[in-house]
Amino acid sequence: MISDVRPRPFLRAALLATAALLCSCATYHPLPLGNGEGAASATQLSVPANTMPVPELATHRFDPADGLDVTEVAMLAVANNPDLRTQRDGLGIARAQAFAAGLLPDPQLSFGEDLPHGDGGESGVTRAYSLGIAEDVSSILLRSSRKHAANAQAEQVNLDLLWAEWQTIAQARLLFEQVQNLRTQQAELDAEQQALAPVDQAVQAAVRAGNLSYDGASAGLNAMADARKQASDNAVALHQAESDLRQLLGLAPNAPLDLVGQPYRADPDDAQLQEALIDLPKRRPDLLALQAGYRAQEATLRGAILAQFPAISVGLNNARDNTGIKSNGFSINLSLPLFDRNRGNIAIEKATRQQLKDDYDARLLATRGDMHRLAADLRTLDAQQQAQAVHAKQLDAARDAAQQAWQKGLIDWPTYLSIRANALAADTDLIALRQSRSATAIALEALLGRTDFVMQRTPRQ
Repeated sequence: MISDVRPRPFLRAALLATAALLCSCATYHPLPLGNGEGAASATQLSVPANTMPVPELATHRFDPADGLDVTEVAMLAVANNPDLRTQRDGLGIARAQAFAAGLLPDPQLSFGEDLPHGDGGESGVTRAYSLGIAEDVSSILLRSSRKHAANAQAEQVNLDLLWAEWQTIAQARLLFEQVQNLRTQQAELDAEQQALAPVDQAVQAAVRAGNLSYDGASAGLNAMADARKQASDNAVALHQAESDLRQLLGLAPNAPLDLVGQPYRADPDDAQLQEALIDLPKRRPDLLALQAGYRAQEATLRGAILAQFPAISVGLNNARDNTGIKSNGFSINLSLPLFDRNRGNIAIEKATRQQLKDDYDARLLATRGDMHRLAADLRTLDAQQQAQAVHAKQLDAARDAAQQAWQKGLIDWPTYLSIRANALAADTDLIALRQSRSATAIALEALLGRTDFVMQRTPRQ
């Protein structure tokens, strides 16, 4: 007679355990896409100071109700910049990967059953089954290298994010000053057109009356045309700068930009430069990120070397054959490293490590060169700006005197227009020099690096 004895208690326990595990599994929740609209105003946003990556921002109160100063613009850029949001998502992925790398592999459960038929139950043959559980030992042995590599990669992503935040802060400061300079220059160009209007009207009236030829009037006619063109070009540049700043801040295209206060003044000195050059690899987040990436590759290479040894999995078995004899045993699966021996992956990881090393050396060399170049540029621009400021002040005084003299009829209008044009050019050049000097100083300050940047950031959404 065929026996109905089966390993039901053990199977039931396994099924119940599996069901319990399935109940604790993650579930799916949809996440709809957004509409891509930025904030309509900075006053709708809040920026906790304790989330800022540098101390000068972390100690500043964010209050856009009375306008945005340069520090608040930098804070808003760090908190609300769309590109930084994407990089923070990447940091979340890297940390999830580090978590996954430390998980142990799930054991494999197997069950099989043979059902006899056709003998009418006269032979005494019973149902046979086999039940086993196995674990991949090699994966456990490689867990340490895998986890070290994933943790180092997460650290690299975190440092890359910090470096991106620094660059965003510098860009926010530059755009703040650029917008203010262009607005100042626009007001100056508008005032210039108003000042030229009486001369332009007089010249055109003289031409219409036949008292002045077009050849003789060309200087007067071109003066107003040039002023209009400069104002138009400046307005286009202002629109672009304001658009760039809104995008950097994650604001809507028509959001108001109420900028108040003075621009950021960076004045890195030679002592800071020398200090940075001495311990540069310990200060710059991008260099620290490359170091973390190199450590991750070292761990990956060690894992590839360990993987050249035989892959092992072990298991325990419980079985009963069709005669009713039960047995317990174990199994060991072992790969034979005769041909592959993971030599290809080892060669790839070694070459990758060499590439990372050369990349780090090249970045460090380029950084030192950039710092020396920017320091030299800053000294040149400082001297040039001082000289240009004196020159512009003299021409402004000459313009004021010429305006009074022309109104009194003491000088002719071509001389008056020439003096005004020279003064306007000097003022415009001075604004451009200030912008260039500020950009150079901010870039050099960012390259100097800081020793007190925030490594443990508060997650931002």
